[in-house]
Amino acid sequence: MTTALATEQLETLHATKTMRALVFHGPNQIAVESVPMPKAGYGEAVIRVTLTTICGTDVHILKGEYPVKPGLIIGHEAVGVIHELGPGVSGYEIGERVLVGAITPCGQCSSCLGGGWSQCGGVPIGGWKFGNTINGAQAEYLLVPSAQANMAKIPDELTDEQVILLADIASTGFSAAESGEVQLGDSVAVLAQGPIGLCATAGAKLRGASLIIASESNPIRKQVALKMGADIVLDPRTTDVVAAIKQLTNGRGVDVAIEALGTQATFETALRALRPGGTLSSLGVYAGKLSIPVEAFAAGIGDYKIVSTLCPGGKERMRRLMELVLHRRVDLTPLLTHGFPLHQITDAYDLFSKQLDGVLKVAIRPSQPRPLKPGDEQC
Repeated sequence: MTTALATEQLETLHATKTMRALVFHGPNQIAVESVPMPKAGYGEAVIRVTLTTICGTDVHILKGEYPVKPGLIIGHEAVGVIHELGPGVSGYEIGERVLVGAITPCGQCSSCLGGGWSQCGGVPIGGWKFGNTINGAQAEYLLVPSAQANMAKIPDELTDEQVILLADIASTGFSAAESGEVQLGDSVAVLAQGPIGLCATAGAKLRGASLIIASESNPIRKQVALKMGADIVLDPRTTDVVAAIKQLTNGRGVDVAIEALGTQATFETALRALRPGGTLSSLGVYAGKLSIPVEAFAAGIGDYKIVSTLCPGGKERMRRLMELVLHRRVDLTPLLTHGFPLHQITDAYDLFSKQLDGVLKVAIRPSQPRPLKPGDEQC
């Protein structure tokens, strides 16, 4: 058989193979469909997805609040097994378990070479490609770009459930304390205790904060916040959060305030809760206009610092985060409150988007089989 003929037959084989995936067709229009399996090109890899999740950003996409093209497979958090390696990818073997970050830097552009891995690709989206500009992880298989820079091998001692949240929300949440330069003994306020806010609380603890004040009204999330490291949780429905923070810090205000929701109200609360010279570390994705009250900003002369962070990605970031889990510095499994197979992912979206049944994060298992229906062929 000639090389050309073999290549042609291989391409034909790939073209005929299909997989199940969640496809976005427009606002509030998603469906699990049969689509062509990806094929690894130069520098790429294909992984068989063993675990993925739904993120708040996916809900924004579903509602049409963040535009992506119809026909795209969404999702950006993935653990899987290497199924195929493209030319130019070395140091990996078929069958190895890997964690892939939500942000996939190339490792070669000016942003990456300058240390700004999350901003690979430039404005406005940085390195966020999965489920945004390329097919994402809510599928049986995932094509990983720049695989050499983005696949982190998972230690045998760790389960999929222990590492899946490191792909996005943990990396993002921890980064709030890193970007905010939390120091040993600092006081920190974390505004909102959704999945990212809970990880921000854990990140503040990891950085050595002495006092962590959380703000949250959901009773289940309040309890989890205490498990993640919060010393006290304030309910914004019944408490003047800024006044309470000032009282807890002897009138001084916190050294670092982390905004983890993305609203004008929580941003203002974070700013007003700061001590003079403090840092507001913003994780929220804001819609519409965001304004800064002059008096809360001390008319610009309060020495405040406002920083924002996009989820750090890349295999070295994933490796370091897995080391934290491996050595029991952090346990994120309590955040995985529900599980669904891929064929029921639309039900999972409904549960997650409406925050029903105490949900925090939903584990989606693409390999869990779909029950056969009358007329289905058994493979």
